[in-house]
Amino acid sequence: MYLEYPTREVFAGVSASLSAGDRIGIVGRNGEGKSTLLKLLAGRLQPDRGDVIARNGLRIGYVDQSDQLGGEHSVLQAVVGDVDDHQWARDPKVRDVLSGVLGDIDYDTPVSALSGGQTRRVSLASTLIHDWDVLMLDEPTNHLDIASVSWLAGHLKKRFAKNDSALLVVTHDRWFLDQVTDQTWEVNRQQISAYEGGYAAYVLQRMERGRQEQVRFARSQNLLRKELAWLRRGAPARTTKPKFRIEAAESLIATEPPPRDQVSLSRLATQRLGKTVLELDDVWAGYDDTDILRGVTWNIAPGERTGIVAANGQGKTTLLRVLEGSLQPTKGRIKRGKTVKIGSLDQRDGGLEPWWDKRVADLVADHKTSYVAGKAEYTPSYLLEQLGFGSATLSQHVSRLSGGQRRRLNILVQLLAEPNVLLLDEPTNDLDTDMLTALEDLLDSWPGTLIVVSHDRYLVERVTDQQYALIDGNLRHLPRGIDEYLQLRPTTSSNSSDTKNPADQSTHQPSSSTASPRLAPGSKEHRLAEKEQGQIERRLAKLQTERAALVEEMAVIDPKEWEPLSALTQQVDTIDQEISEREMRWLELVALLEPGA
Repeated sequence: MYLEYPTREVFAGVSASLSAGDRIGIVGRNGEGKSTLLKLLAGRLQPDRGDVIARNGLRIGYVDQSDQLGGEHSVLQAVVGDVDDHQWARDPKVRDVLSGVLGDIDYDTPVSALSGGQTRRVSLASTLIHDWDVLMLDEPTNHLDIASVSWLAGHLKKRFAKNDSALLVVTHDRWFLDQVTDQTWEVNRQQISAYEGGYAAYVLQRMERGRQEQVRFARSQNLLRKELAWLRRGAPARTTKPKFRIEAAESLIATEPPPRDQVSLSRLATQRLGKTVLELDDVWAGYDDTDILRGVTWNIAPGERTGIVAANGQGKTTLLRVLEGSLQPTKGRIKRGKTVKIGSLDQRDGGLEPWWDKRVADLVADHKTSYVAGKAEYTPSYLLEQLGFGSATLSQHVSRLSGGQRRRLNILVQLLAEPNVLLLDEPTNDLDTDMLTALEDLLDSWPGTLIVVSHDRYLVERVTDQQYALIDGNLRHLPRGIDEYLQLRPTTSSNSSDTKNPADQSTHQPSSSTASPRLAPGSKEHRLAEKEQGQIERRLAKLQTERAALVEEMAVIDPKEWEPLSALTQQVDTIDQEISEREMRWLELVALLEPGA
C-alpha cells in the first residue's frame, strides 16, 4: 500500500493484516500517519497504489478525533436514536456505556450546547453501544478523566475477551495501551513495525531492536532503557510476564539507576527555594460566587513532586490558578516563599501569545539561560533536540506550528525561564509517546517543586512521587496512589439501579466464579503442571541462547550476502515462533499454579 501527499510520502509499500480477536495499539510520532492508517483501513481514504481488502459485510465502528455530531437533537437521541426509553433501558450494555462515558451530562441537553470535549464523548458513546466486527478508536481517552479512562479500559477488556471482534486503538495514553491491547504497531518512516504485547512489551522489544543499531539510536535507546527501568520497578501488574522476558529486562537495566536522584534533587531544590514554598490554609476559591475549592489546606515542600487527579469540573485548574496567584481565594490564607518563582503551563498554551509572530529561533534566543541539575547543564540547544525541534522548525513562526509543536515549545520556554516551582496543566495534550518519554526524562532531572495535573495516569505515576485527589472541593492525600482514588471517588449517577461502579469494574479482580480454574497444591495434576512449567523454562533458555548465537552470526555477515543472511533470518523467525508458543503455554500454567498471578 502506498499513499502520498503533495509534500511527502506517508506510506511506502506497507503490508499489514488484521485478524479476528486482534487487539492492536498504534503508536508513533505525531505526523507519521497513525490516524491516516485508521482512515485507510476503515475505507474513508483510498491508497494511491495497492489495496485495502475487507471481507464482505464487515461492520466497522469508527471514532475519529473530530467532532461528528451536531444539530438540535438531545444527547440521548444522539446515542440511542429514536428508540423508546423502555427499550434501551433494558439493554445492560447501553446503560453501562451511558453511565461510564456520559454520567455527568444531562441526557436532555441539546448536542449543540455541549463543549467540544463533551461532544466527543457523545460520539464515543454512540459507537460503543453497538456491536462491530472491527472497532477503531482514534485517541478515545481525550477529554476523559482518569476514572472514565479506567472505566473504558475495563469495558473494552471485558467486551473483547468474549468475542472475535478486532480492536484498533490510536492513543498516547500508555497506561490505557497496556490495559486493552496485546499487540502494538509502530508507524515510522512510511512503514509499520509489529510488536507482540502492549506498551510495556513494546518498550522491551524496541530496546532489543535498538541494541542492533546502537550508533544510530544511542539517545533514543538511553531514554527507552530509563523508561524500561521504571516499568520493571513499577506496578505488580506489569510483572506477569514469562520468566525469560523478566530476565531479559533485568539484564538490560542491571546498571540503570533509578529515574531520579531524590537526594540530589531535594538538596538542589532546598538551595533554590529555601524552606518555605507554598502554604495553603483553609483556602476557598471559585467563580461567580460559587466556591469550587472548599477549605483546602496544603503545605508544599521544596522538591515535592505531586500529581493532582480529579473528575472534570472538580477544581484541578482552579487549584493551579490559586497556586500561581492568578486567582485570589475568597477565604483562607496563602503564604509564598520569598524566593519562589513559578512557571506555569496551561491547557491553551496562552503563554506563547506574546511571541505569536516570532520565529522559533528568535524566541529561544530571547531565553539564553540554561539550568544545571547535578553535574549536567541543560542548554537551550540540548532542550530543543530533546523536544524534537529540528533545524527546519527553527525558522518557522510560532503561529504556524502544530498543536503538538506549540505544546513542546511552551514547555521549553517555561524551563528556560528558570522557575523553581513548575505547574503543569495537562502537559500531555498533543504529544506522542516518544515526546512524552523525552518530557519525562527532562522532568526527572528538573531541580524544583513540580505539580502536575493530568488525566494521563502513566505520566502522573511516572514523574511524581505522591498523588492527591480533589473530591467535593477538598484535597485528599492518596497513600496508595491512583488505585485508591478510583475506589474513593463519588459514584457516578446511573439510570439503572443495577449498574456497577465503573471504578469497581476496572480495579477489582474477577470473582472466583469467572476466574481461571486453579489446581489443588499436591495433586497429581498440580505436580504434572509444575513439571511441564520447568521443562518450558529450560527450553526457553536454550532457545534464547540459540537465537543470540544466530544474531551474532548475522551481525558479522556482509549485508550484500543476502542468501546466508536470509537463511539465518528464517532460523531466527522459526525460533521466535516457538518462543511465542511456549510463552503462551507458560502463562496458562501460571494461571493454573499460582492463584492471583
